[in-house]
Amino acid sequence: MAQIELNDVCLRYFTINEETEALRNVNLSVDEGEFISIVGPSGCGKSTLLSLVSGVIKPTEGEVTLFGEKLKETSDRIGYMLQNDHLFEWRNVLNNLLVGAEIRGINRKEAKERALDLLNRYGMGDFAHHSPKQLSGGMRQRVALIRTLVIQPEILLLDEPFSALDYQTRLTLSDEISTILREQKKTVVLVTHDISEAIAMADRVIVMSKRPSFVKRDYKISFAGGRPSPFYTRQAPEYNDYFNEIWKELEEHVHA
Repeated sequence: MAQIELNDVCLRYFTINEETEALRNVNLSVDEGEFISIVGPSGCGKSTLLSLVSGVIKPTEGEVTLFGEKLKETSDRIGYMLQNDHLFEWRNVLNNLLVGAEIRGINRKEAKERALDLLNRYGMGDFAHHSPKQLSGGMRQRVALIRTLVIQPEILLLDEPFSALDYQTRLTLSDEISTILREQKKTVVLVTHDISEAIAMADRVIVMSKRPSFVKRDYKISFAGGRPSPFYTRQAPEYNDYFNEIWKELEEHVHA
């Protein structure tokens, strides 16, 4: 069953002097428990798509539906993880994890129990009372993910969450987070400019065209013998074929 659907979605920005067409007739469907990645030329509106799915902005034309119903406002069933962790330096890790629960009015005791359970499960139990400044970049992003999971969203939107990290940390964290999200059986939409990351983490890679952007290609990612972890995906024989195809697709739009 599709949890997210975009049907002929168009988005135009208006100023006093001009109109800018960002998205044109975007059609996209994401099933329950599916992990998709979105790649495309710089400025094509990848993050804008996440804003549409979250309900932060509305399409100029077309329709966004969640769980079979037209999206009219932001939904508590969606969690959002950004490039920056946005941890509050004056709060310790545990209290940072409770921010979303406080905003949404979730029972604090239950949220705290869930936060501590997630910290322990994902190797951060000893850091509950540390301040964010005591954590590495990768640990901060892991805390940001756990904070998102504490509010128990059914859909997670990830907007280039690893781009500020060094390469080694990025590889390790993408492997960890992919495993966590699949274990949690979440529906995930990841925006990234990294083709390698997109292939390694997702069930499908959506390639967007240059602006005004539309879905140019939809690659179903599969591997003989089942999906390896993101780290070992890069060593699979199918990986290079996917990478080269997607690279060629993007290059055509950059130079068109």
